[in-house]
Amino acid sequence: MYTPEMRESIAKVEASRARRMSERHPSLAPDERQDILKKFHPDFIADAFRALRVGANRGDKTPNELADVLEARSPIDSPAFDLNRVDIETDVLIIGGGGAGACAALLAQQAGARVLLATKLRFGDANTMMAQGGIQAADKENDSPAQHYLDVIGGGGFANDPDLVDALVSDAPMVIAWLESLGVMFEKTRDGEMVTIHGGGTSRKRMHFSRDYSGAEIMRVLRDEVRNRDSIRVIEFAPAIELVLNSRGQCAGAILQNIETGEHLLARAKTTIIATGGSGRLHYQNFPTTNHYGATADGLVLAYRAGAKLAFIDTMQYHPTGAAYPEQILGQLVTEKVRGLGAQVCNADGEQFVYPLETRDVESAAFIRECRERGRGIKTPTGQFGVWLDAPLIDRLRGVGTIAKELPAMVRQYKRFGIDLVKEPILVYPTLHYQNGGVAIKPDGATSVPNLFVAGEASGGVHGRNRLMGNSLLDVCVFGRRAGIAAAERAREYQDGAALTFDHLARWERARADAGLNDGIVAPILLPDYTRHGR
Repeated sequence: MYTPEMRESIAKVEASRARRMSERHPSLAPDERQDILKKFHPDFIADAFRALRVGANRGDKTPNELADVLEARSPIDSPAFDLNRVDIETDVLIIGGGGAGACAALLAQQAGARVLLATKLRFGDANTMMAQGGIQAADKENDSPAQHYLDVIGGGGFANDPDLVDALVSDAPMVIAWLESLGVMFEKTRDGEMVTIHGGGTSRKRMHFSRDYSGAEIMRVLRDEVRNRDSIRVIEFAPAIELVLNSRGQCAGAILQNIETGEHLLARAKTTIIATGGSGRLHYQNFPTTNHYGATADGLVLAYRAGAKLAFIDTMQYHPTGAAYPEQILGQLVTEKVRGLGAQVCNADGEQFVYPLETRDVESAAFIRECRERGRGIKTPTGQFGVWLDAPLIDRLRGVGTIAKELPAMVRQYKRFGIDLVKEPILVYPTLHYQNGGVAIKPDGATSVPNLFVAGEASGGVHGRNRLMGNSLLDVCVFGRRAGIAAAERAREYQDGAALTFDHLARWERARADAGLNDGIVAPILLPDYTRHGR
């Protein structure tokens, strides 16, 4: 599968392997980390960002692609829409069917609420399903939530919301126990002890995992559990296209759209939880993405138009090891667990140029520098550049059979294209992976809009400017649970009688007009356009 030029470079990687096994590549100095980030990380490309012209974050910079949808007009013709025709009523409406939405549904139902979960695609079609490496929790004797807290804060550039980080790390051991009680099968030793490994930026081995399909295993169990609860109703292929508020300014539900017929449904709810995930399918700066097909920033668009404040919307996470070759899987995730098990990254000359477990932002910037400034990247037949991930090193360090046992999904993925992960390095390059920012929340998921909660990747603040591996699966569980409990409690206190309104849309259109935004862009866009005219 590899070209002759690639084979020549691979020979250099193999020739340097014995020496690299006996050497330890030093971590970068703090000043060098900052220098690499500012010069090469996509977050620092000035012309890729612009200031928002309307809304609660007016004046704040965000990627051009995200600004376009945040400033867009609503797909709803509010004067013509009949808000008196309510199609569905519930206590708690959950928008999104990934890990955060499923956790919220379970805890809200457990708290006595009637729950409606509406999801854009199939229940479980989400970034949660695609997470591979694991989930962090400080539940070993040599670790503590305090140590986990310090790692999260350091990894996030010391910019994180401390209350959110405290909630994340404090709930983590309980979340692992809860998931196991539901049936999640984490990797264990023969005597039943949880196996844990390192991730980038972690000072302790606290990564719990299920081979290299951890997210799929967690989502499998959560989805089955939701399906088995009678008082949780799930509607698939029904994305939310607009929030509905009431005359008291509280969120009172949403307009759902049948994605096949275009029919609109008005779902009235006492409280609403947005759990729509990320925005990778907006392809910031034309980067490929690891994200699932529906990750188009819907939740941010809806919450922002309703008046919610956003946080950290000027920073995205680019995973350093996205597949760069073969082109059929360009951008797909190569889990950080590969590096956690001992794989090293090498340039075209077979030299290790960066410590493999730097934080993701630094690691990604180092890859970009090696290819763009130093000219030591490997070029594919279509012009894509990458660096080598020396996966075969794992079996040399940990024993023959480790790769096949720990990374079965990765082995199968590459075998389809004639590449043997056990014997051959693979080509990788940064790929758009995670939305560091989102809707600003409190530790219970509450937003600045009354009765509107947000959980998971659609929220912003817990990860600061960079998320550590294993904290995304933890995030969806911790804040999905917390939002579900808080939304159910608020629903019990809800005083009915306020009329439904689209007043926020009228205010939004006036603000757009005042800002000179007269274009016809409509959002949420729901699905990316990959037709020839679309991209």
